[in-house]
Amino acid sequence: MESVFSTVKEDIRTVFERDPAARTLMEVVFCYPGLHALLMHRQAHYLWRHRLRFLARLLSHLNRCITGIEIHPGARIGRRLFIDHGMGVVIGETTEIGDDVLMYQGVVLGGTSLEKTKRHPTIGNSVVIGAAAILLGPIEVGEGARVGANSVVINSVPPGSTVVGIPGRVVGDKRISTIDLDHGKLPDPVAEALGLVLEQQRKLEERIGRLETQLQNRT
Repeated sequence: MESVFSTVKEDIRTVFERDPAARTLMEVVFCYPGLHALLMHRQAHYLWRHRLRFLARLLSHLNRCITGIEIHPGARIGRRLFIDHGMGVVIGETTEIGDDVLMYQGVVLGGTSLEKTKRHPTIGNSVVIGAAAILLGPIEVGEGARVGANSVVINSVPPGSTVVGIPGRVVGDKRISTIDLDHGKLPDPVAEALGLVLEQQRKLEERIGRLETQLQNRT
């Protein structure tokens, strides 16, 4: 029983650590659906592990109706997960999530197989997953990695790396594995490529302009 209360206190403390908008204990306890979803999932997972499968699914269904967050009771979730806002989050049955993970609204950790086997992602410690990112299949996201908003990730992600785009591509590495709330400032490889093309076009236009000036001077 003491372990249960310590886990609940840790989950509440995590909200204060991860969300600067959190002000009071009452506000966090009653107004944070991400916290509610996590607490209800821990109960549903307990029932699932003790083979009370219908009750576990029923509780997870109520969880979805109340919070807008769908977590299969079979999913394994570590300590100090923080789901910010949370509406539309989907976490599949064989998902495994490590400690200190930060997840934003609309994230999908989905499966790609009809076989009753490992078919959902494994998320390492201290991973940040941006809003509306979709991670599919039994891939592994390494410790300290960051997944950009709206990315679609279908391949495993190395530890400490940054992944953006559709399909997700590794665009950068970082050495530290701490939670970074500034996930909105991730690299955009498409914008960078367009920038290079426009810069090359500008240089070509300048060169053509110089050649035209030289021809005019000769005539």
